[in-house]
Amino acid sequence: MRVCIPTETNDGKNAQVYGHFGSAPYFTIYDTANDSVEVINKANKHHAHGTCHPMGILSDKDIDIVICNGMGTRAVQKLNEYRIKVYKTSAQTVEEIIKQYKESRLEGITMENACNQHKCY
Repeated sequence: MRVCIPTETNDGKNAQVYGHFGSAPYFTIYDTANDSVEVINKANKHHAHGTCHPMGILSDKDIDIVICNGMGTRAVQKLNEYRIKVYKTSAQTVEEIIKQYKESRLEGITMENACNQHKCY
């Protein structure tokens, strides 16, 4: 499995999780098969909130899962179209998320519980 996590920094497993999926400066991709990480720098992809297109960056990365603190309904819908599962967490680092994932302690993000107008439930 390849797990994509939006991060604030490019510090691998020690990276800080970014608060929202699409506008994150980095995507840290954790590969469960070989316990490795790949960091995608998207800091130069400036945009207004709600106008991001992360799948343009991720479409060739064979992502199976996205785990983040929050995501809007449009992003959930788009990821679901790519058959990518989406989960939410309150973890603060990639390493914490990996632990939660391995312990199956994550809640799915659906259209019903996605962020709505900058409010996450």
